[in-house]
Amino acid sequence: MPRSPTRFARARGHPSTRYSNLGEWQSSWDFVDWGGTAGAELLGRAMAIAKRLTAGHDGGAVSVTWRANALANINGKGHGNEFHTHPGCFLSGVYYVDDGGIGANPAFGGELEIQDPRGVAPAMYAPKLCFAVSRGPAMGASETMSPRTGVMVMFPAWLSHAVRPYHGEAERISVAFNLSV
Repeated sequence: MPRSPTRFARARGHPSTRYSNLGEWQSSWDFVDWGGTAGAELLGRAMAIAKRLTAGHDGGAVSVTWRANALANINGKGHGNEFHTHPGCFLSGVYYVDDGGIGANPAFGGELEIQDPRGVAPAMYAPKLCFAVSRGPAMGASETMSPRTGVMVMFPAWLSHAVRPYHGEAERISVAFNLSV
């Protein structure tokens, strides 16, 4: 698939790393160094959200100096990311620079999939029972979210997550990041 010459110059000059990607291009974790003003703004917004989402064990506000690392992904047709976690980090997230048309056509796939760490445990003990809370029947299952251009998703870094294969014809571009203290 031809890559747009103006979309992502970094991919032309740097080989892909092999972290979790299943095809196409993934940068090294040094996006913080080369992401420019837009990258700094993106990570600044992620840190501001993390500040609102984080509390001490007593529920009170805490002052955290976040450290970020990030990488960029360009996925073409049939590409995704295998299940993985981010040890040593508190929060992980992804920002969708370009959803590759998924917003207009969800059949293109490319969903972010996050696994419930309980796996099948609730069903193994009592397969006909579930918890009487919102989404109780889904406990132990995976949750999926379709990418949308301009949307940021954040989650605890210990959650196993993947990206299902993308089936569109355009490039799907995202920035994945981790926040640690």
